[in-house]
Amino acid sequence: MPIEMPRGLPFAVDTWGPSSRRRRHCFLTHAHRDHLVGAGASADGGGAVYATRLTLSLALRHFPQLERWEFVEMEIGKTVVVDNPSGAFSVTAYDANHCPGAVMFLFEGAFGSILHTGDCRLTPDCVQNLPLKYIAKKGKENVCRLDFVFLDCTFSKCFLKLPSKESAIQQVIACIWKHPHAPFVYLACDLLGHEDILIEVSRTFGSKIYVDWKLDCFKAISLTAPEIISDDPSSRFQMVGFHQLYENASKKLKEARASLQPEPLFIRPSTQWYASCTRNRKPCLTEAEQDEFGVWHICFSIHSSCDELEQALQLLQPQWVISTTPPCFAIELSYVRKHCFKTRLTADDPLWKIFRDPLGKSISSPSSSVLALETHTDEDHSNFVDHDGHSSPASEEYTDLNALELNVVSSSPPEEPDITLFGRARFASQAIDIMKEELCNQYLAFEETRACEPTDLVRVSTEEVENIFCDGYGHEASVILPTGTCRSWRRGPFMPA
Repeated sequence: MPIEMPRGLPFAVDTWGPSSRRRRHCFLTHAHRDHLVGAGASADGGGAVYATRLTLSLALRHFPQLERWEFVEMEIGKTVVVDNPSGAFSVTAYDANHCPGAVMFLFEGAFGSILHTGDCRLTPDCVQNLPLKYIAKKGKENVCRLDFVFLDCTFSKCFLKLPSKESAIQQVIACIWKHPHAPFVYLACDLLGHEDILIEVSRTFGSKIYVDWKLDCFKAISLTAPEIISDDPSSRFQMVGFHQLYENASKKLKEARASLQPEPLFIRPSTQWYASCTRNRKPCLTEAEQDEFGVWHICFSIHSSCDELEQALQLLQPQWVISTTPPCFAIELSYVRKHCFKTRLTADDPLWKIFRDPLGKSISSPSSSVLALETHTDEDHSNFVDHDGHSSPASEEYTDLNALELNVVSSSPPEEPDITLFGRARFASQAIDIMKEELCNQYLAFEETRACEPTDLVRVSTEEVENIFCDGYGHEASVILPTGTCRSWRRGPFMPA
């Protein structure tokens, strides 16, 4: 689920909640539905939507309400200057190597330089398409450093060396060649981003592919690869949906065996199946593997592997990395652990710009401050995360980077209070309805103990507290006071992860 951009920025990316609709400019990286949750919900529409022509066409087919918005077409490699009351800024689209129409956005303005990858397969070739001034040469530093990279960290916790998209497609072709007698070849390629597989299969075997018009993906295929579609249900090659794939495969294979006929071939190019494999054994990533239901699997990913993310960050060397994949998957990356833990935050740090002094009257840009980054998760996540687009229907929830948490630590010598504010991607769910009461209780506990505290601590009124901890939906965010460490409230900027 995409995250809300910090409130100091004049634009939103892939989010459509109340906070995003209040911004003048909304950018859409691609047309997967989890990036369009809430699109068109406003009766009056909104500001301008910036996207590629194909992404806009795909989005309109699923969300016709978007017609109420003003469209601005983005072309890959072309820079657009956007007028805004707080100052003009430029934005350039670059290929995201994810699905048809998908792009990354490079924003440059008074807020600094920001690369938002959306969902991406950030291979070295993909990185090289970005401006050379942001790419470090071997043994040298960048001419310019990106201030922020909002990064797709879907597989930052996965240490499998995912095959390239091209290699995975060749595995699909090889699997079909190994089954020459299969009367039907069923390809579970119903996700936007699998078109390259279908195109290569059609080209290699000189045959069109039957796609049932009732399938949800038919609209997308008819736009992205209409030349490969057949309306003949007797075609050998057929695209099928993931829904009930295993039940249908088991049924058809059983029928073929019972009648002593050649068995059909079911192929699923995906990453989801490999989640269970990593828990029990090391899966094979160089050729197709068959499961107990008779379905053949190929590890095909439209998201970056952990190695690819590390390589990309080494080339870009950004000052800050913010995960667009909650909760805080960026912290799993070696680059982030080594280079995004700053012991001192200077007055000119780019963080101050994008959060617009988020602590209000309680903070001014200090000459130096100490940062402490922590990660918290509500549950343990597996080493492999399914982002193939086959999850349950998304609810209208958003993650807000402006939801802050305070971690109170022991006192230190008074030079400048320790800053232990950090960001945590949080879904704006019903859970935050109880935060105001929790916040008040914690404030009362603080009032009871502050008499015995050192005089250098920051004093915050109830009104200031409510102003500080407010997200884009008008809800208060939570304050975390660990048991046994309720000593002081430290002030400082928000630290993204």
